[in-house]
Amino acid sequence: MDSKTPFYSMTPDRVIDAVESQGWLSDFRILELNSYENRVYQVGIDQAEPLITKFYRPNRWSDAQIQEEHDFCFELADADISVVAPIKNSEGESLLNFDQFRFTLFPRRGGRAPELDDPEHLYQLGVALGQIHAVGAAKPFVDRPSLDVDSYGWQSRELLLSEHIPQSLRAAYESISQEVLDRVEQRFSDYSDLKAIRVHGDCHSGNVLWRDDRPHFVDFDDARMASAIQDIWMLLTGERHQMEMQLSEVIAGYEEFFEFNPRELNLVEPLRTLRMMNHAAWIAKRWDDPAFPKAFPWFNTERYWGEHLLDLKVQLSALDEPVLKLL
Repeated sequence: MDSKTPFYSMTPDRVIDAVESQGWLSDFRILELNSYENRVYQVGIDQAEPLITKFYRPNRWSDAQIQEEHDFCFELADADISVVAPIKNSEGESLLNFDQFRFTLFPRRGGRAPELDDPEHLYQLGVALGQIHAVGAAKPFVDRPSLDVDSYGWQSRELLLSEHIPQSLRAAYESISQEVLDRVEQRFSDYSDLKAIRVHGDCHSGNVLWRDDRPHFVDFDDARMASAIQDIWMLLTGERHQMEMQLSEVIAGYEEFFEFNPRELNLVEPLRTLRMMNHAAWIAKRWDDPAFPKAFPWFNTERYWGEHLLDLKVQLSALDEPVLKLL
C-alpha cells in the first residue's frame, strides 16, 4: 500500500463489499462523509437503517490502540452514557478487516451541534463529561498515548521546520515557537501532579450531537491520556467573561458526577497552543495525500504561515494572562 495515497483503492464497490462481508445487504446507496484522517461513509442497508463505515488510515494506530478506543466506548455505553459505540459482529469483534483495510461499523445517529451560548446545553454537556470522566478515571489506557508537550509541540515544530516553513519566516518561527514551547513546557512542569485520565481527546462541538435534549458523543479516534480539562476547554468560546460563564455552567453539571480540580485551568492556554501546533503539523504530515491539498488549499502559503506566527504570538501573550476562574 502506498503510504502517500493509502485510500487510493477505496472505491464505492470496495466499501460495499467490506460492509457485506459482515453479513449486511447493501442497497448500494453510499455517501462519503467529512473525514480526512480516515475515510467514513454512510452505506444504505436493505430494509434497515444505514450504517456508518469507518476505514482507518493505515499505520496511524495499532490494532491494540484501536481496540482500546472501542473498549472505552463500550464501557461508556454500558454505564448508560450516550456515546455512539461500534457495532460488534456475530463473533463479538468490532475491529474488522477487509482486503488491506481495517474498518469499523457504527449505527447512524442524527442530531445537531449543541448551542454553546445556551446555559442548559452547557450544563448537560458538563453532566455528560463528568460521567465520561468518572469512567475514564477508573483505569488508564495501556497502549494509547498521552497528550504531552513533546509529541504535540516539539515534534510538531521539528517537522514544520524540516520542510514547510518558508525561508523568509524561518528565523521568526524558530524564535517564537521556541519561546512559546518553553513557556508551555514550564506550565506543564509546574502542574505535573495533575491526574491524567482517559479522555475523548477531541471534544469540540462537531463531535457532539444534540438530540432528545441531551448530548451524544461521537468519534473517539483521538482518545488518549490527558488532564480532564482537555475535554472541557474546547467548549469555551468568546471573550474572557463569556468563557468564564460557560465554564461555570459546564462545571456545575460536571461535578454532579466527577470532581473538577480548578488547578487544571492553568493548562487551558498551554493545551490550546499545543493544539494549534499539532494541527499545522498534522496537515503537513498528510500533505502528500491528495485529499489534503484539496481540503486545505491555503496551507503551505506564505500568508498562512504569517498568520500562524501571529497566532503563536497571541498565545505567548495569553500564557501570561490570569487563568480563567469559576464564577
